[in-house]
Amino acid sequence: MRYQSLTLKGIASLALTFTACSTATHQQKPNIILILADDMGFSDIGCFGSEIKTPNLDSLASKGIRMTQFYNASRSCPSRASLLTGLYQHQAGVGDMVSDLGYPSYKGYLNNKCVTLAEALKYNGYKTYMSGKWHVGGKPEVHPLNRGFNRYFGLIDGAGSYFERKAYRLNQKPPRWMLDSTDYDPPETGFYLTDAITDYAISFLKEDPPGEDPFFLYLAYTAPHWPLHALPEDIARYRGRYFKGWDVTREERYHRMKKMGIISEASKLSPRDEMAPDWDTLSDEDKDMWDLRMSVYAAMIDRLDQNIGRIVNYLTESDEISNTMIIFMADNGGCHEPIKNRGNYLPTSAETGTRESFDSYEYPWANVSNTPFRMFKHWVHEGGISTPFIAFYPARIPGNRLYHQPGHIIDIMPTLIDISGGIYPEEFNGREILPMEGISLVPAFSGKDSERPNPLFWEHEGNRAVRDGDWKLVSEYDYSKKEFNPWELYNLREDRSELDDLSYDFPEVRNELIREYEAWTARSGVVPREEIDRRK
Repeated sequence: MRYQSLTLKGIASLALTFTACSTATHQQKPNIILILADDMGFSDIGCFGSEIKTPNLDSLASKGIRMTQFYNASRSCPSRASLLTGLYQHQAGVGDMVSDLGYPSYKGYLNNKCVTLAEALKYNGYKTYMSGKWHVGGKPEVHPLNRGFNRYFGLIDGAGSYFERKAYRLNQKPPRWMLDSTDYDPPETGFYLTDAITDYAISFLKEDPPGEDPFFLYLAYTAPHWPLHALPEDIARYRGRYFKGWDVTREERYHRMKKMGIISEASKLSPRDEMAPDWDTLSDEDKDMWDLRMSVYAAMIDRLDQNIGRIVNYLTESDEISNTMIIFMADNGGCHEPIKNRGNYLPTSAETGTRESFDSYEYPWANVSNTPFRMFKHWVHEGGISTPFIAFYPARIPGNRLYHQPGHIIDIMPTLIDISGGIYPEEFNGREILPMEGISLVPAFSGKDSERPNPLFWEHEGNRAVRDGDWKLVSEYDYSKKEFNPWELYNLREDRSELDDLSYDFPEVRNELIREYEAWTARSGVVPREEIDRRK
């Protein structure tokens, strides 16, 4: 779908002028709520096969659409940069994380070649709010209020306690929390971050009730990112449920996913990850420890869902639900990272889940989160980049539908511009802006096939991939040797779990995808990882 663009050369008094177009011309512009979960795997909510109770997300899915092949950018910062700008993360200046690696595409914060969703929608007549995790730059000039949001509450940095603001690494400052442009310290008691993110979101909406102007709310929850912190009553609902072990839990999710149609009947379950031991070889004490870890993780997702229910209830009570579009996704696959008493993380002997604890659920349970795929957050195999995706909008999306064509996080900007009747700028505040990379998903919402003119691409810290139609070429970066592993080629229609490498069977496909990937890296500012490593 093509969009109008706007150039404002010589008009100094205006940052941007929008006129209504496209799908919103014949109806009221919708409110838009964009919900992002943090470090949550493909199979971690009920309507995507999980045993974790997520009735509110399941209800949105039953009244909307689930996209079964939707992708993120494999890690927090790159995904957020792409989500907010409609560009690949390198184009937006966040080619790695939030450190400046000395290259224009790797400055570690949003650059001036992009506009954010808030900037675009704000000048299209929207009130703009954000509550949650920012993590696309700590410089004051790129804080949320300076990138288009009217109100903000949340975490500027990447992670931290859910109960208090304190450092989680030795010799490190505490993460920065802010309310609008002021540093924020939570109350000493009665505070839990997932609840607070919702509290502030609802308070922003209540302070400026819906009127003629629609609102855009970006809800970037930190759950279920480590540390594993949850409320006792939520943990109790799951304690003991995971004594069956990770193999059984993966099998159960796998079969539910096939029954639901999330994956095809021909889909295979990847083998248990080599970092996960055989459950039956564990002692009873170890089984109890692992059960607790997964119970806390499940409790965090349960509480996330409860808070999404609070948002839906507010919209219902304020008579806004029928004209509100809600999108839900995650920023990367399940996170394998071990943190308890590792490296320079704060040492702890406290029980996992409590305020004083600092723990994660590690490789074995992350392997469950990413059922049926292999690999994790940070890699660009399917386990690292696949996210559950739900879109709800009663006025435009028929209920309880599955959509199996690929979608990507770069598609959110063009989708929201389309659904709101907006115009994407060629210039903004006197700066030339890069064109959007994705496509509108609005046709998909009504069941039509998407017309995607270009392949989809990934690169994160040397891990790289390209998908063109059913073909996917992917390669893992070997950090110990500081070199790329060989390219692997998969037909995702037949083998989305990436178990049967066809690179030697179809060399012409492999070579064509390599050419496409190399052309993309050249125009997107991707720097070869070996060069970055040599410069460090």
